[in-house]
Amino acid sequence: AEVAARFTLDALPGKQMAIEAEYNSGSISEEEATRRKNDLQREVDFYGAMDGASKFVSGNVKVGILITLINMIGGMIVGMSLHGENLTTAINTYIALTIGDGLVSQFPALLVSTATGLIVTRAVSDGSFGTDVTKQFSRQSRIYWIAAFFLVVLAFLPGFPWYILLPMGLLFTYFAYTLGKKEAAVSPPEAQAAKAKPKEAPAEISPVVPLDPISLELGYGLIPLVDKDQGAELLDRITRIRKETALDIGLVVPRIRIIDNMRLDPSEYCIKIKGVEVGKGSLRLGSYLSINPGKVKEEVPGEPTRDPAFGLPALWIAEEDRDRAERAGYTVVDPPSIIATHLTEIIKRHAAEILGRQELQAILDTLKKDYPAVVDDVLKHLSLGEIQKVLQGLLRERVSIRNTVAILECLADYGAITKDIPFLIEKVRQALARQICQQYADESKTLRVFTLHPKLEQMIIDSRVETAGGLVAGLKPEVHRKWINSLANAVRTVQEQGYFPIILCSEAARPLVRSSTARDFPDLVVLSVPEIVPDVKLEALGEIKLEG
Repeated sequence: AEVAARFTLDALPGKQMAIEAEYNSGSISEEEATRRKNDLQREVDFYGAMDGASKFVSGNVKVGILITLINMIGGMIVGMSLHGENLTTAINTYIALTIGDGLVSQFPALLVSTATGLIVTRAVSDGSFGTDVTKQFSRQSRIYWIAAFFLVVLAFLPGFPWYILLPMGLLFTYFAYTLGKKEAAVSPPEAQAAKAKPKEAPAEISPVVPLDPISLELGYGLIPLVDKDQGAELLDRITRIRKETALDIGLVVPRIRIIDNMRLDPSEYCIKIKGVEVGKGSLRLGSYLSINPGKVKEEVPGEPTRDPAFGLPALWIAEEDRDRAERAGYTVVDPPSIIATHLTEIIKRHAAEILGRQELQAILDTLKKDYPAVVDDVLKHLSLGEIQKVLQGLLRERVSIRNTVAILECLADYGAITKDIPFLIEKVRQALARQICQQYADESKTLRVFTLHPKLEQMIIDSRVETAGGLVAGLKPEVHRKWINSLANAVRTVQEQGYFPIILCSEAARPLVRSSTARDFPDLVVLSVPEIVPDVKLEALGEIKLEG
């Protein structure tokens, strides 16, 4: 019983993780997941009680043996010292009495152990106790034949009560004969059916092998992060991430499937989008990641590493150094927060890949219930794929698509004129001008921006090249290198001042500036003049021009 309980309790994290993985992948509903968790909890509670009962029985046996030894030694001492018995008499008297007392005292423990074993072995049964006993005692006739044979043999041995054993042997023989006839009557049809039954063909593999939209794979050393007995803080955070992402970028992220991957190192995790790895990191449970934001007062001892979400230099520190690191100015995060931050950043960075046509159709179907005119109007002029490309263009530059109605109204206005995707993206951005400005302005509604030298801006506009993937700036290699070097110096300067790098240029140059800097500066914000609303102040931090 104790072994069964221990194996069941040890398998609990894996079972819980399997239920969560099926729920996150959408294989089961929330009600089914709740039912399975409740069943699992009842099973764990039962086996936990049995584990305690088994330990109680084990302790009872050990104490009984100890008491038996004490009785034996104490009895011999009392008999020899107080009653004047010799050693042989004392041993014969008190050992016999002690063994008899021990057998009587251990009889209740034997009953409890037997009852515990019966209950535990029946834990997986769906029927009643009577039904199980009837099935098990009437399943095979061979057992009764063996029992009848031994009883008859024992009856003829001298000294054995033949008047009891012989009738019992005959009774068992009758039971064996009766069950044998039933088995013979039932077996032929079953055998014929088994022969007539055709072999099942192997299951055909589907021509489409589905991929999880987003999956989080964990090494086996990180399973405690999703173990509910140990808090399962990561599961709650992932649920919050989906809600916060929907409010932040306007895209409802599909359920994130969490699975264990034995090919990963025990402390590693991997984030995949549609089966392709997009992020990876390593954690140390029990330690904290200490990130230097640039204003640290004193150094803290730790092992150098890098923040997996942003690639910043960091340290692994022990729990006892956490308060010291926070007082010194470090940003200290625990392992669940590291994965949650990395996952949030991955979702925002790859939101355009997550938004497919099926997801877009679900958005339009939901909007059509309240805004049927808007949806019908935009679908008259633009196809589902063209709307998807516009929304993906917004998400690539981290522009929220939560105001979907305003986006669709703008597309309906300009979609009747042109189907040029870059042009439509610019017009939608201008329709969302207030939202974009508020996203980057400070509390005083001030945008601190860099501008481009007119000659450089015109050079970028003149290099415009239209490709299947959109507009790109076809600058010469040496000009492009000078442009990136000048931009790098400007970005470094503005970051040292504690500001976010933003470039302000004309509407014609904005997509070209963005495409030419996306590889080297993926987080660079590029705004056009029509995107600036009147109530936002502008503060120029400088002008970027080609060096040399």
